[in-house]
Amino acid sequence: MGDKKFTKAIVRKPGRSMIKGISGTDQGIPDYDLALRQHNKYVDALKNCGLDVKVLPADEKFPDSCFVEDVALLTPDCAIITNPGALSRKGEILEMAKIIKDYYVDVEEVRLPGTVEAGDIMMVGGYYYIGLSQRTNLAGAEQVIRILNKYGMSGSIVKLEKVLHLKTGLSYLENNNLVVCGEFLSNPEFEKFNIIEIPEEESYAANCVWINDKVLIPMGYPKSIKKILDAGYEIIELDVSEFRKLDGGLSCLSLRF
Repeated sequence: MGDKKFTKAIVRKPGRSMIKGISGTDQGIPDYDLALRQHNKYVDALKNCGLDVKVLPADEKFPDSCFVEDVALLTPDCAIITNPGALSRKGEILEMAKIIKDYYVDVEEVRLPGTVEAGDIMMVGGYYYIGLSQRTNLAGAEQVIRILNKYGMSGSIVKLEKVLHLKTGLSYLENNNLVVCGEFLSNPEFEKFNIIEIPEEESYAANCVWINDKVLIPMGYPKSIKKILDAGYEIIELDVSEFRKLDGGLSCLSLRF
C-alpha cells in the first residue's frame, strides 16, 4: 500500500505502581504480571512491523508512565515535549525529554498555562488534528500549532465531548482511511476521509495503530477487525485488557517515529 514510514519506537515497561494509575473506568485493578506479558507481546508486534524499539525500564514514581505517547509528539522535523494535563503525570516529561534528545536536534516544549497530552493529537501527513479535552487545553493546542508552523507543518483544533482523548475515537490508517467512532461520525471535519466506522459496542477498537501497512488492533472486536481487513490491511491482534483498565489503548503505549 505505502512506503515504510516509521523506523523507531520508544516504550516504557509498566511498573507495579500501575495499580494506582488514573482510571475513569470500573473495570477493576490491573493485574501487573499479566500487564507485563501483554506489554512484551506489544513490543514484539512493534518489532514485527519493522521498528527498532527502545524499551525503557519501569518508573515506579509514575503509575501511568507506560503510556509514553502522551508526553511527547514526535514529528519528522521536530520533537515536542508536552505538558500533561493530569497533575500526577507532569514529572514524566523530564526523563523523556533527555531520551528524545538522543534522537532529535530540534526539541520544543509546551509551557504553562498550556497543557497537552499527545493522545489528543492525530497526524495526517504534515497536518495535525488536536483535540481539546480535560487534559489538553486551548493554550496548549495553540502552542503546538505555532511550533508545527515553525517547521512547515500545520494543524487545527477539534472539540471533544465524550471521549478522554481524540485518538480514543479516531485513528488514521494512511491512504486517506480514517477509523471513526461515536461523536466524530457526525463531524464535518472528517467527511473528506474514507470512513471506516467502528460500531459503538466495539468503541475500544477505534484506538488502533497503523505501522508500515500493518494495523495493531485490540483483541476481541470481530466487526471492527473485519472492516479493517476488508480495507486491505494486515492485522495484528493484541490483548491489552490490563491497560484498558487505566483508560489506555494501543497507541498510548508507544512513541512511533
